Amino acid sequence: MRILLTGSQGQVGWELARTLLPLGEVIALKRAQADLSNLDELRLTIRAIKPDVIVNAAAYTAVDKAESEPELAFLINAEAPRLLAEEAAICGALLIHYSTDYVFDGSKTGAYLEGDKPNPLNIYGQSKLAGEQAIQASNADYLILRTTWVYAARGHNFVKSILRLAAEREELNIVADQIGAPTWARLIAECTAHILKQSQQKRQQGGFVSGIYNLTSAGETSWHGFAQKIIELAGQQGAQQLKTQRINPIPTTAYPLPATRPVNSRLSCQRLQQHFQLVLPSWETTLQLCIDEILSGNC
Repeated sequence: MRILLTGSQGQVGWELARTLLPLGEVIALKRAQADLSNLDELRLTIRAIKPDVIVNAAAYTAVDKAESEPELAFLINAEAPRLLAEEAAICGALLIHYSTDYVFDGSKTGAYLEGDKPNPLNIYGQSKLAGEQAIQASNADYLILRTTWVYAARGHNFVKSILRLAAEREELNIVADQIGAPTWARLIAECTAHILKQSQQKRQQGGFVSGIYNLTSAGETSWHGFAQKIIELAGQQGAQQLKTQRINPIPTTAYPLPATRPVNSRLSCQRLQQHFQLVLPSWETTLQLCIDEILSGNC
């Protein structure tokens, strides 16, 4: 099985480049090798590789910057996935694509199901929804995996920002009225490998059905609760020079940003669990593993 992976240097992509290795030949491309903003080159690259599977871990993820760069956000998050789906259909490949809770407006009281009506609040969410719709409208076999609050031991993310700030400040102000499930990039990658293996078997046997699946850690918290747990676990693991003594909960209105965020980012993973027999760990469990990796210096 030949697997084409885009975005191999991103948080999820870096993990995928390793978890997918047991499944076949992984052609892990960096941005310079598979630039989703250059559609002509992207098409030529796919046709030269002739993959059996395309895993698209590349995306425009600068949520606030997207408000001032809508054309670029839509090019990378909508038009590029459209092209990937078209090319997947031509060569008979399976397309795995990642999406986000930001396709919803957060007004639902409970966890979102895959079939709930999207209503994105910002350009980033709109561009990701357009990418989903373009893939769904194609003739390709596809899996769209929606996730939330992604973090990793590498790259820029909330966990690393909090650890940095905790070493600099005695007091932090963190938003407490947005709820979601922090999700480790390695969990996403490991689940993807499991899902891919099952899906290819079903495709060979004629039982595969394309669809959207939510993929997040179990449980929920606020950004404030997330920050508290990060500092707590780091302290337990012997992190040095943590200065933060107080983490103040603040409302979203006290921390205005260019892009509006949904207050409820909870996604139900029941469908994923039923279809792929996956029992996802709690966000606290995977967070501890990630912090252990960061503090060990093995990243």
